Amino acid sequence: MGAYILRRLALIIPTLFGIMVINFALVQFVPGGPIEQIIARMEGGGDVFESFSGGGSEMQRDLQGAGNAGTSQYVGARGLPPEFIAELEKEFGFDKPPVERFFSMMWDYMRFDFGESYFRSISVVDLVIEKLPVSITLGLWSTVIAYLVSIPLGIRKAVNDGTQFDTWTSGLIIVGYAIPGFLFAILLLVVFAGGSYLQWFPLRGLTSDNWEELSLLGKIVDYFWHIALPVLASTISAFATLTLLTKNSFLDEIKKQYVMTAKAKGLSERRVLYGHVFRNAMLIVIAGFPAVFVSVFFGGSLIIETIFSLDGLGRLGFEAAVSRDYPVIFGTLFVFGLIGLLMGLISDLMYVWIDPRIDFETRET
Repeated sequence: MGAYILRRLALIIPTLFGIMVINFALVQFVPGGPIEQIIARMEGGGDVFESFSGGGSEMQRDLQGAGNAGTSQYVGARGLPPEFIAELEKEFGFDKPPVERFFSMMWDYMRFDFGESYFRSISVVDLVIEKLPVSITLGLWSTVIAYLVSIPLGIRKAVNDGTQFDTWTSGLIIVGYAIPGFLFAILLLVVFAGGSYLQWFPLRGLTSDNWEELSLLGKIVDYFWHIALPVLASTISAFATLTLLTKNSFLDEIKKQYVMTAKAKGLSERRVLYGHVFRNAMLIVIAGFPAVFVSVFFGGSLIIETIFSLDGLGRLGFEAAVSRDYPVIFGTLFVFGLIGLLMGLISDLMYVWIDPRIDFETRET
């Protein structure tokens, strides 16, 4: 098993490198880069330069005093002096060829140096750490709740396949799966968060304003009070998928010969179900835990965060893409890509942990 793990770890490097190459190359063809974003903000009176190191206000005064001096390759920058544009390019490193910029960026990333955001006076690492609690809250609790509810429900549906219980729970699951997460989130806000009906839950934020003044128990209650609706909204689709996956997996195992043999030996149904069927049926369910967590953690939180006014990684990624904040875009892409590849390895290890009969050493990587 050790050799397999080493091979998989070695494959992470070229895979991650390929991900970064493709995304870096695509970004080069996307119009409206950081410099064009800055020019547009300056023309609109934005204060983005206040966050620059090295005198943003001086650059802004240069803009205000610039006449129709020179031309520029940037749309909307005809009134800016070439020296000002050159200073911006040097500030962002765009005075170097793309290939040189890419390998310089990757060298920094290999040393886990992700630089500083273009438009915020904060490093990418500190920015991600600042937004991480919201995404961890949504990803972790949504995944845990989905598994705690879906697995027992899926097992019961498999055991009672074709009964009224199976029929009406399947109807509820299909309805839940069909409802978009953002629509369900809005419904929860309207009904339970001060909309047209009840006001049981807070409208926004992860904690109350008086968080620091609360006792330990008060902080725990306040935390769960705030996350109840966002977590419920982000869980609904994963809950439906996981329940049906569990049911179908158990149904496939229940119909196999070894189950009939175990029953013929006089074993109780519970002993057969949890002593024999459970291990085999749960392979695909439990081994998929890392992938489910990553998908909820990184992919499905933008709309939920926006609706509930939560400042997490979903909104961070969206805002970075809109403003062309390349250090944030590529830094988070590198970290999340690395985490995703490691989760794939963890999924394989979970297969072996659940069923020791599986041996990846005999497989060619």
